Amino acid sequence: MGYKALLLLEKILMLLPKRARKAFFSFLGWLGYKIAPKYRNVVRRNLEYAFDGSMSDAEIESITRYSFKNLMYNFLHLMELRHMSVKELEAKVSVKNKEIVDTIHQQDRAIIYVASHYCAWELGAVSVGHFLEPIAGVYKKMKNSEYEGWLLHARSRFGNTNLEKTNVIKPLIKLIKNKQASGILIDTNINPREGVMVEFMGKPLRQTSSPAYLARKFNAAIIPVSIRTDDEEHYELIVHEEIPVEKTEDEKADIQKATQLQADWLSNLIKEEPKFWFWLHKRWKNDNPELYKNL
Repeated sequence: MGYKALLLLEKILMLLPKRARKAFFSFLGWLGYKIAPKYRNVVRRNLEYAFDGSMSDAEIESITRYSFKNLMYNFLHLMELRHMSVKELEAKVSVKNKEIVDTIHQQDRAIIYVASHYCAWELGAVSVGHFLEPIAGVYKKMKNSEYEGWLLHARSRFGNTNLEKTNVIKPLIKLIKNKQASGILIDTNINPREGVMVEFMGKPLRQTSSPAYLARKFNAAIIPVSIRTDDEEHYELIVHEEIPVEKTEDEKADIQKATQLQADWLSNLIKEEPKFWFWLHKRWKNDNPELYKNL
């Protein structure tokens, strides 16, 4: 879709009632499911691999359909966030366990929020910035600069800023030294030099070690956050307990352990409500390319 066409579509959709917008994006999710057999197979391969073939066909089918719909809902959230008021955001999202963040602030420590592509991740990141504290979110540069601008505008509406991931460590260090918050997704494919091997969903996988490295070196707190919903109308932003980072004489072991604890947190979150994770993503591509052959 051309950028001007996107803006026109946005203008039309934002004139419609909220229910109509949601119905439109639900339809797009259904259409994507119907016309993208390759990605239906990606979801199936991921689920069969992650759950060792224990899921029934009915469960896989239900999660596959929801994965397409939920991806479209995240796009809907981006569109709505570009026009949303503070009052509307506060009516849509509530916060659980904010006292965890308050305690870290009382200790005068910077926070590194770790999150994933889980449920309404776009809405969740913006909600952290509004309800907890502004964050600098790390993102991967896009090929289309116009769409990237559209996306980053939505993400920064309520106080957040954006950091492109190329050479991002120095800006992150500066933020931490100034006791400012950052946000890092821990479930994306990464360069082998940027992470360590962990067990994720019981399977070997390379995960970014940046949160553990930065938290250990600068005494920052790693705080996982997630968001969930029961009705796709009202959402709960959940602050999870701090992930401890030891500081022994073995730096490598300390970073490995803290990174594994982050993988454990996300694995447990997914196991509780698997439909919310982004199963359309080839998460194991770099470490198990055979999984996605002949799709």
